[in-house]
Amino acid sequence: MTSQSRYHSTRFFTPSTWVLLLLLIIGAGAALYRLGAGLGPATNLSDGNPWGLWITFDVLTGVALAAGGFTITCAVYILNWKKYKPITRAATLTAFLGYLLVMIGLFLDIGKPWSFWHAWVFWQPHSVMFEIVVCLTLYFLVLLLEFLPWLLTKFSSLSKLQRILESKAVIFPLVIAGIMLSYGHQSSLGGLFLITPDRLHPLWSTPMLHNLFFLSAICAGLAMVSIETMLSSNAFGKEPESDILEGLGRGTAIALLVYTAARMIDLGVRGNIPYIFEGSGASQLFLFEFGICAVLPMIFLAAKTIRTSLPSLLFFQGLVLIGVVFYRFNVVLSSQQQMGGTYFPSLVEIAVTVGLVAGGVFLYRLAVTYLPIFAPAEHSK
Repeated sequence: MTSQSRYHSTRFFTPSTWVLLLLLIIGAGAALYRLGAGLGPATNLSDGNPWGLWITFDVLTGVALAAGGFTITCAVYILNWKKYKPITRAATLTAFLGYLLVMIGLFLDIGKPWSFWHAWVFWQPHSVMFEIVVCLTLYFLVLLLEFLPWLLTKFSSLSKLQRILESKAVIFPLVIAGIMLSYGHQSSLGGLFLITPDRLHPLWSTPMLHNLFFLSAICAGLAMVSIETMLSSNAFGKEPESDILEGLGRGTAIALLVYTAARMIDLGVRGNIPYIFEGSGASQLFLFEFGICAVLPMIFLAAKTIRTSLPSLLFFQGLVLIGVVFYRFNVVLSSQQQMGGTYFPSLVEIAVTVGLVAGGVFLYRLAVTYLPIFAPAEHSK
């Protein structure tokens, strides 16, 4: 073992840590109830509303929020933007934990959880879901290999393996594989809804849905890394990385510009712009999700005075995250609206989702406390 066991002097077990642990235990209990009782008694899902909170938030939204992993590694290793190297480990850790929670959420949501391995044995190459499962699993393995070197710092006898995993000969293929796999499953999650285009409201129904899911995931990933960097600096008493945060804000504004332009062009080409102003519930949801949570942050984040103000940056990056969450919910709810019935998540569904979020924050805090996640850039390979 290395002589250094902690990388921060702050106490690990604080009142907030105990709250996270309590929520995690409650969520684990709810998950065990779901596995024992089945989906019917544990959830409010039905034939009319087969996809609820777990698929919409834990999987569709969780994958988007974890997109910072491939976005930052692409910037550092492919585009050679070394300025962002100090946050590469934190972004990759967030992605690794995010996909771990996505896998757990997916495991709990399928009808027969113990048959999860069937997808890898009984191949269905013409199924979009098969592609998603393959890409998700392989990308999780990529993130595990990228995370492993930091875990191995705790075991000096495995230092040779650590150096091999951190070498360029290993890192670069992993980064390229991560980008390709991320495009595969981030876009395919949107492509799932192309099977039933008539069920979606015209504001969300488009043959471009898979590309819009990918573009919005890049926006969410950059916003998530930015917020995580600010909150971590505050929690561990670090000086905020102002230059990096300003660059992330600029990157988010550019990504939002591409995303909003693509969406408006798509709506215009299909003649669906009048639906934005029809005054229905769908149009109001769209105006909030797109107008307030995408266009507004894009405009303000284009200004350097906003990007260099931490409170303003936190606010507008937070709006971006809320917008992506609403985008996923609007697509799913819109696709199920014509199937009849109503849906509100059960207490078990809510407890599991809250437990997963609490578990992710707990593990993140544990990792940055005992592993060199925030190591100086010059120590990174």
